[in-house]
Amino acid sequence: MSSQPIANQPPTQDELDLLNYQSRIERPVKMKIPELERNERLRHVIFSGQFTVDMLEDLADTADKIRVLSKSRSGQDFLLSLLHHKRAMLYFTQPSTRTFLSFMAACQILGITCNEVRDPTTSSETKGETRFDSLRMFSSYFDLIIMRSKLAKLAESCAYLMNDLESSGNRSVPIINAGSGADQHPTQALLDIYTLQRSFQFAEGKTSTVATRFEELRRNYPELSKGLTNKVYGFCGDIGRGRTVRSLASLLSKYEGVTLIFIAPNDPTLALRDDLRKLLLDRGVKTLEVESFDDSVDGVPVIESLDALYMTRIQKEHNAPGDAEKFATIDLSRYKLTANLVARMKKYAPILHPFPRDQHFGEIPPEIDDDPRAMYFRQARNGMWIRSALLASVFGVDHQIARFFHDEYSEWHHYNEDAASASTA
Repeated sequence: MSSQPIANQPPTQDELDLLNYQSRIERPVKMKIPELERNERLRHVIFSGQFTVDMLEDLADTADKIRVLSKSRSGQDFLLSLLHHKRAMLYFTQPSTRTFLSFMAACQILGITCNEVRDPTTSSETKGETRFDSLRMFSSYFDLIIMRSKLAKLAESCAYLMNDLESSGNRSVPIINAGSGADQHPTQALLDIYTLQRSFQFAEGKTSTVATRFEELRRNYPELSKGLTNKVYGFCGDIGRGRTVRSLASLLSKYEGVTLIFIAPNDPTLALRDDLRKLLLDRGVKTLEVESFDDSVDGVPVIESLDALYMTRIQKEHNAPGDAEKFATIDLSRYKLTANLVARMKKYAPILHPFPRDQHFGEIPPEIDDDPRAMYFRQARNGMWIRSALLASVFGVDHQIARFFHDEYSEWHHYNEDAASASTA
């Protein structure tokens, strides 16, 4: 459904409701952010621009603590007790597997009771109820609404609806955008950032230490540093229609010294769009657009210069009439990863993918899955932990998690080496 009325047809009530919020939606991002917060804490999560670098670091820290606590019975019981009195509605009218299950699991980790509407034909919308009436009705029963829609502006409009209800003394609940049209997918960007944060700590394997692996890598890559700053990030595939690309690129642009390389066909549908290009240029981010992994940047092929690679599929479900015929004239094989290309990548460079991958197109063939740099399955699991951290932050229990974690893990075994030496003398 478009937010603009179809020619020669009267607008629906949903379209009229969206138009009521149009002037607020079209404001600069910085003007919107205060309305989406309460007491300097996230109230509604609508777009990735709400996250600051400090906030991303805090959320990652909370996620790390949750994943450790979940491994013990006492930690599980504590986490389950935090929000057992809360109820969440998962309103997913756009098909979803990973995002839906990830949020469901995140709620369950914190003890939140979940209900769902995934098919609007089973709801009162078939009787003429508007989406806005549905959302307001959900707020009567639940403490949180997590929503995914094909409609780009719906989540943001619903956040303003909740704020208006709050201002008039009515019940209001937080809105979390779990994907809106081809526009934003902020919590996917969160798990993407979290995966990169963990990857660039260079601590893989139970028997290796951070320092050991990092120093080993530094022998081959002397300029390598920990963290997300001063890195080259590549995005390959359907850049123009990729809301995950848009959201992640926006977040990465907040880190110092990053270079973003977009690898896509020279096609207005698939290539980098003007609004994202302008955002990156306004932030002073070094932004490059190429048509192949073998294109040269500063004398080095792109595939060999990347510190991380974000692959995407061609999103055929968003094709307009004529797109399929147009794309048939483009050599899309240049936007598929192969074992030979992976062999040329840096030894530490993680490979990410928002999933689902397209088995027919084959942008990442299964034989790459066992490569230690293939992070996409870990990336999906990371979504459960970082979304748990986000929910904990929205409901203000992240500080309780930090205190409990400190109490559980503050004791260290200090070996009395002097006494041991004396006893063996």
